[in-house]
Amino acid sequence: MADKNNILYLFDRPTEPIFIGKGDDNVSFDVPTEYLTDRYKPLASDIQTRFPGGKTVPITKLNNIPDLSIPLGLKRDVPFSLFNPSHSKMAGKLIEILMNAKSYDDLLSLSVYCRDRINPYMFTYALSVVLIHRPDTRNLRLPSHSEMFPSLYMDSSVFARAREESAVVQAGSRTPIEIPHDYSANNLDAEHRISYFREDIGINLHHWHWHLVYPFDGPLNIVNKNRRGELFFYMHQQILARYNMERLSNSMNRVVRLTNWEQPIAEGYFPKLDNILANRVWPPRPVNAVLQNISREVEQITFDIEDLVRWRDRIFNAIHSGFIINTAGQQVRLTENEGIDILGNLIEASILSQNPNLYGSLHNNGHNAIAYIHDPDNRFLENYGVMGDSATAMRDPVFYRWHAYIDDIFQEFKATIPSYNVQNLGFDNVAVSSVEVTATGLPRNEFATFWQQSDTDLSRGLDFLPRGSVFARFTHLQHAPFSYRIVVENNGNQRIGTVRIFLAPKFDERGLPFLFREQRKLFVELDKFSTSLKRGRNEIVRRSIESSVTIPHEITYRNQGSNRPAANSDAAPMFNFCGCGWPQNMLIAKGSSEGFQCQLFVMVSNGEIDQVANAQGDGQTCDDASSYCGVLNSRYPDARSMGYPFDRTPRDGVVTLQQFLTTNMVVQDVRIRFSNRTVAPLQNATANRPTAAATTGASANNNRRN
Repeated sequence: MADKNNILYLFDRPTEPIFIGKGDDNVSFDVPTEYLTDRYKPLASDIQTRFPGGKTVPITKLNNIPDLSIPLGLKRDVPFSLFNPSHSKMAGKLIEILMNAKSYDDLLSLSVYCRDRINPYMFTYALSVVLIHRPDTRNLRLPSHSEMFPSLYMDSSVFARAREESAVVQAGSRTPIEIPHDYSANNLDAEHRISYFREDIGINLHHWHWHLVYPFDGPLNIVNKNRRGELFFYMHQQILARYNMERLSNSMNRVVRLTNWEQPIAEGYFPKLDNILANRVWPPRPVNAVLQNISREVEQITFDIEDLVRWRDRIFNAIHSGFIINTAGQQVRLTENEGIDILGNLIEASILSQNPNLYGSLHNNGHNAIAYIHDPDNRFLENYGVMGDSATAMRDPVFYRWHAYIDDIFQEFKATIPSYNVQNLGFDNVAVSSVEVTATGLPRNEFATFWQQSDTDLSRGLDFLPRGSVFARFTHLQHAPFSYRIVVENNGNQRIGTVRIFLAPKFDERGLPFLFREQRKLFVELDKFSTSLKRGRNEIVRRSIESSVTIPHEITYRNQGSNRPAANSDAAPMFNFCGCGWPQNMLIAKGSSEGFQCQLFVMVSNGEIDQVANAQGDGQTCDDASSYCGVLNSRYPDARSMGYPFDRTPRDGVVTLQQFLTTNMVVQDVRIRFSNRTVAPLQNATANRPTAAATTGASANNNRRN
């Protein structure tokens, strides 16, 4: 039986030809001469002599190669963007072709044939989608995107040093290359104060991986996941809430929506990234750039800013009318439960949009308008900026302004549906008495944050260089692990409850307590889980690393394979799917040295109402980030609206959070205290979760900025 892990070698060094050995073991593919590209076919015998491998992977020659004319329409040295409709159609076709391979051996053979012909970035994206969704490959462990394309995630100056280290120093003796904390700008740019958030590797990996699991184009059975449109809304809404908490903890105002598309955009962004496919730097956006009509004939992207205005107006009209018009001219009601899902697919412009001709592509072409703002008609032959790629978009301050506007449209719809009344919120005979946060060495109800360094391996993405690990060392935000201790009184029979934990800032930019109408949009989901409530007093202890929104720290950083299940184990497919998730180290905002004041909210809702039939699908579960990424091959594991109970405007008479509470809820004032020191990397991934004591001394450097 073939070792299915062999197909993962196709991700190794994406621009190196297939016949060069892959991985540290120098694995080679026994490529049929007919599979070589025209450039290398005449050199077939010489190639076999010059590039002998270690382990050899046999490749079965296919009798018939499917028609690849559509995905071959994109040149190998052209940047690939999912926001480009023609590119996404090409990728969708390639996904369809690979999904239709009759067996694993056929899939491997076809992938080997495609690898050196198809645009490397598009090939990597398509094959990743296929491996996650094919039943015969779900057990495979996908490598991190930051390892395959490290140039998308870090300062371009790293790679000259990495090449020198790789060429001169033997593997095992190489030292990590430290990436400066400030490399894209300095504090003369006010937005740079939170660059540690926007440029965090884990955050950008989350965004890329989410769009990998939830593509907006491709085979219908892959795109059409349960509540996909609603999840598009909720995941991005949570990013905004988390971002605004970060801004407030740095004494900055909340993000301003990008509403006027004729005014200059005040924020500039100079990414300092290289595009290895095009051999160019990523174009910057200067301060006060102005959106213009896009006419990029080569990329087949042509639209006017007025088109965005028309699509926006039609969407708002649909929201206030209570229905959209589908392609058959029929009214489709935007109901209390399904309306948000319909709008999510329509606004993003996935293939599930019920009328793309009428409602257009507001979200995606907004990204394109900003991505090409520096060269809207291609006169300077410049590529798109970072807003044109889901792996880099979150680096740019304008991403959050654009998504604040998109979220405002969703909030407009939420304001049209009934508010939750006390009956919708309550849980008979259940009362939450108290909650407290505890961490070793810290006062009660206090979170501790600090800087930590971690390493990630670049070698998988350093083409045409000697083998062996080459590490880059990042400085990122981290928090001390903590636990919640929740006391619940159940005066009824034994039952199931759903514990919902959220955190929000207590005060606004002026130092005044938030009113509930605004604060509800700032609540960040920290965790959600089911628990059995016995009659009487229940004390529930939950650790921060068990969060339903995060993935383990080790998935993002060094030694990613060390904590992964075996490829043939039942846990492996869930691990891949749950590679989609918010990074654990960014669960808690930075806070401040004096202690950023927040409110921790805990609710226990009726588990019988929350339950979803067949929520576990084929019996596999997702242990990590189900709140943001759902469950593998299953329905979303919560019957309530995403964001419940904060997703709707409050009932009459509710002005403050305290007035919103019912007996099955509790609020606790907490502080996030930031210590401006840096914890050195630990030597093994399983130890990479720091203790609270790490904030008070060990391996610290006090020279980081506040």
